[in-house]
Amino acid sequence: MRKTLLLLSAAAVATTPVALSAQSGYRNLSPRYIQEAQQQNAAVIQEFGGAETGARGAYVEQIGRRVGVQSGVNPNQLRYTTLNSAVENAFAVPGGYIYITRQLMGLMNDEAELAFVLGHETGHVAANHAQARQQATQRNSIGGILGAIVGSVIGGGIGNVIGQLAQQGSQLNTLRFSRAQETDADRLGIGYIMRAGYDPGASVTMLQALGRATALEARVQGQDTRSTPEWASTHPLTETRVAQASQMARQTGRVGTGLRNRDAFLNQVDGVFVDDDPAQGVIEGRTFIHPDLRLSFTVPVGYLMQNGTDAVSIQGSAGQAQFTGGRYNGSLQTFISQRLQELTGGQTQIQLVDQNRTQVNGIPVEYVIGRAQTSSGIVDVSVFAYAFDQNSAYAFTMLTRGGQGIGAFQSMVNSLRRISAQEAASIRPRVIDVYTVRAGDTVQSLAGRMAYRNFQVERFLSLNGLAANARLVPGQRVKLVVLGARR
Repeated sequence: MRKTLLLLSAAAVATTPVALSAQSGYRNLSPRYIQEAQQQNAAVIQEFGGAETGARGAYVEQIGRRVGVQSGVNPNQLRYTTLNSAVENAFAVPGGYIYITRQLMGLMNDEAELAFVLGHETGHVAANHAQARQQATQRNSIGGILGAIVGSVIGGGIGNVIGQLAQQGSQLNTLRFSRAQETDADRLGIGYIMRAGYDPGASVTMLQALGRATALEARVQGQDTRSTPEWASTHPLTETRVAQASQMARQTGRVGTGLRNRDAFLNQVDGVFVDDDPAQGVIEGRTFIHPDLRLSFTVPVGYLMQNGTDAVSIQGSAGQAQFTGGRYNGSLQTFISQRLQELTGGQTQIQLVDQNRTQVNGIPVEYVIGRAQTSSGIVDVSVFAYAFDQNSAYAFTMLTRGGQGIGAFQSMVNSLRRISAQEAASIRPRVIDVYTVRAGDTVQSLAGRMAYRNFQVERFLSLNGLAANARLVPGQRVKLVVLGARR
């Protein structure tokens, strides 16, 4: 969740046009899709945390264009952007805009793996995969891709309403591709990177890295309160897909040859943020802390949080909630009405059950508890609004089953508090530190430096693509995740 009034960068990385001859044979993308991609680009970047516009962003653009020129698509119509998102993913839109998150980059171990991911996404564009999927759902505009909430969102019952509101970008699941399309994009990406001079075997090591990270994340979530947003599931990874990619790479006859450029890549990811960016708040156990907004709250035991750019969503067995902020004009009732309008679209009647004002940890609060009839039964809708300062207010919007009121969220609404300057200053990001192994270093000793409270060895092995019995060699470069400085 970004700081209210903070304007994140919405500019794509600048690109240098590729000189094309009249007989180049490159295929132009549809002007319609190009226009739509251009129009939605700023919103996509803002939704997913901003863009890397410095050396790292330029590096990704450079590798993307080196691969993209092999696709047959006019390279001047391809754009590659690195997003400041804590979710491992990459995706493309039909107009030639390809996005990759810095979290996914942190998982990679060389430039060839980066080239494969960008090539895979370019393959989706070149093969018109997204158009086919969007035509099937009749959702091929910015409204469809970024997911303006349609109709009476509460009308479908509790479902995943709060999740939709908290991550409107989750509508990027419309870009989910079929298994056949994923295989096709893998095939194309392998061909692109081979022709660009990279080792096609990078496709296999990259997919294996994703598999390791997915398996580890499943274990970590058993002891964590962080949930994975739906938009992160655009690329289902299966053992079959890894095996198919391995077969396709071997068929090139070039596995083990070509560039990997490990050192150049590690130089670029040195210092990259891992997990939450403190500028958007961080999740620590059951507590969400935002050092810039100077606030904190704690969710009930057993509930999961998802930290989006504009909101934090909370879900558990007894209900869902969303924490958001916005401009405050002095009337908390107006602020509450706006939250309810966003939730219902103005198309669902809410019967007032309770309305009052109070204080929580010295903060003025007004709340409304209402009840609505939905297709799934009666639902209680509650909004607790906090007058944080003269310009900003924050609110929990909660959905529970009819008759429960705020239910299990009672402790959460009472936990919101201001944090001190000292607490805010103590929140530091996790960053990748590229370390050169020295004599005497072991997996266990280096894993002990990982900035996590659990699964340190497993995280170190997964991050570096190492086997459990790996022995480190002096001079070898590895990635650590350590606490860094705020930016």
